[in-house]
Amino acid sequence: MPRFAANLTMMYTEHNFLDRFGAAAHDGFKAVEYLFPYDYPAATLAALLKEHGLRQVLFNSPPGDWKAGERGIAAVPGREQEFRDGFLLALEYAQVLQCSRIHAMAGIPPQGADRAHLLGVYTANLAWAADRARAAGVDLLIEPIAKRNIPGFFLNRQEEAHAIVAEIGAPNLKILMDLFHCQVEEGDLAVRIRKYLADAKKTRVAHFQIAGVPERHEPDTGEVNYDYLFNLIDELGYEGWIGCEYIPAAATSAGLAWFKKQTAAK
Repeated sequence: MPRFAANLTMMYTEHNFLDRFGAAAHDGFKAVEYLFPYDYPAATLAALLKEHGLRQVLFNSPPGDWKAGERGIAAVPGREQEFRDGFLLALEYAQVLQCSRIHAMAGIPPQGADRAHLLGVYTANLAWAADRARAAGVDLLIEPIAKRNIPGFFLNRQEEAHAIVAEIGAPNLKILMDLFHCQVEEGDLAVRIRKYLADAKKTRVAHFQIAGVPERHEPDTGEVNYDYLFNLIDELGYEGWIGCEYIPAAATSAGLAWFKKQTAAK
């Protein structure tokens, strides 16, 4: 079965952030992801990863003013230099954390802006960042996010993301396929997974994320049959990580029956 990474931004929130590494390791996770590392020195986070035998498999580049509601700036005109400065900082963290994937959020552009212009800003920023990331041995990921969850977000559908990646053509520019957002926005998950993992060695899908739909709790709740999808992903030869980006319904450890079932099946 695929390998699972605990998302320490959304899971284990009953602990202080720095204590979440140990909690995840205690529950059997071998890898972690989270939104942003920048509130802490990279060396502090690297020490925690080493102490608890964890791998860092994903984090995001700086998103702009998160507290003010910004959700990335890669597709926001006039913020190009800020995006590039932030991405260079993300690469510094990636080197210290030995993390080979960075997600750059597209963001919420101004209402009424010309989409062709926004696409030009977005692709120019991604091409620049992919080039810098490739030199550092890092993959750059983009993620379609459902409009219901982030209204106005620039990138919403899988087909759009794959078209952008194909247009830019950078070998290390890849897709974060969040199955929660894909189900909310598009549905037809198994068909889309088969389409985009048809050749697991050549796929542009470099990372999955999961959550129950519609409440975004544990993946064994809601309308999606994740047991079926995990088997499908495994059958198609995917060897990457699946990030558990969900909001536990109660205490995190108490809701891990699904995880124990999947890891016991290995």
